[in-house]
Amino acid sequence: MSPEHCQSNEILNSLPEGIFSVDKEFKIRFFNSYAEKITGLNCEQVLGKYCKDIFHSKFCNSQCPIVNVLELKKPLYDLETHFKFNGVLKSVRLNTSIINNENSQPVGGVVSFREAIPSIKTEEYLKKNHQFCGIVGLSKSMTDIFNLTVEIADCDASVLIAGETGTGKELIADAIQATSRRKDKPFVKVNCAVLPPALLASELFGHIKGAFTDAVKDRTGRFELADNGTIFLDEIAEMPAQMQLQLLRVIQNGTFEKVGESITRRVDVRVIAATNLNIEKAIKEGKFREDLFFRLNVIPITIPPLRERKTDILFLAKHFLNKFTIAYKKGIEEIEQNALDCLIKYDWPGNVRELENAIEFAFIRTNPHQSISICKLPPAIRENYNCQQIEKDAETKLDDSLKTNEILALLNKYNWNKTQVAREMGINRTTLWRHIKNFGLE
Repeated sequence: MSPEHCQSNEILNSLPEGIFSVDKEFKIRFFNSYAEKITGLNCEQVLGKYCKDIFHSKFCNSQCPIVNVLELKKPLYDLETHFKFNGVLKSVRLNTSIINNENSQPVGGVVSFREAIPSIKTEEYLKKNHQFCGIVGLSKSMTDIFNLTVEIADCDASVLIAGETGTGKELIADAIQATSRRKDKPFVKVNCAVLPPALLASELFGHIKGAFTDAVKDRTGRFELADNGTIFLDEIAEMPAQMQLQLLRVIQNGTFEKVGESITRRVDVRVIAATNLNIEKAIKEGKFREDLFFRLNVIPITIPPLRERKTDILFLAKHFLNKFTIAYKKGIEEIEQNALDCLIKYDWPGNVRELENAIEFAFIRTNPHQSISICKLPPAIRENYNCQQIEKDAETKLDDSLKTNEILALLNKYNWNKTQVAREMGINRTTLWRHIKNFGLE
């Protein structure tokens, strides 16, 4: 690769964001000027080299973003990770997508990245961005969780995260790991609910060849993979009783045996567990060991449901709106006030995940450069609103209050910004557009 190739794209080199591309072999083919600035590496140093040998990210050996994009067949956005350059660890957020040839066949990938906020502890950052490690929220209950996450950054005590489905338990686990002293060590995740009891022991602790019928070769378990790092055990209350006993031993002594093996192995792993069930009830029913609960519950974190922190709904809605604007390349920047009122009044049994789905549903149904109206929201959320009547009232309000020349005056006043005109008139943008066409003002 010649030095001239490094400067071959003036547009990409002018962007205030690191950008690099790789070919099908994951060798770097482009590295812009801002990537040089963030990494401290020259373009000539990295071209032709495998990206994993340059970035040393926790995603390089598993969950590679470019591989995930190939599998999902859609770009990934705002993924948080850490890169290590010349021994210096930097927190970054990245986006990635696939490069296709003229036959729509993947020939490589492109990644853009930027440094994360240097200090996640500052209240100023929270007030400005309404989020912490990618978790959106400015309510007191959420800021208390953010503060606790920072306070426990220097300890290795077990954490038990409780909360309803969709509240973001995994995001909290990610934040705990990202702010901990083990942040540059392995971070392994296991969903205890999706693995059959017969396979869970092998998944967690590994097995040796011949331990059971399908054990055709030795396997390394998740605890061993997470050695010196952190393991996240999601849906911990679904774990069978026998496995609970084995987990208790690992937490207490740091020791375990692979399935089919009598050799005792030792690991140093921090455990973060999560559940959406009532653990205390499970203990009373004999479904969960009380001694394991006390071992896990050294640092308890309870995430409140969205209905109990309605002040966060507006920030979350705006966050998802921005996310889908990028994902769908569709200019929609606003949610109308009556739609926001509807979102706030709804109880959100599915919590943040349901809100995200609702915004995506409305986003897809809304035409480009228009604002999201209440009638674009999912029917279950707006079931107490009569959309036909709302649109009829808006039409009547316009007919009764404004003539053609008054509409034209407002359009000229706001330099034909239809969003501002519609807001002043108290109608949605679609209604305004219809009357502009009917009155021949185009």
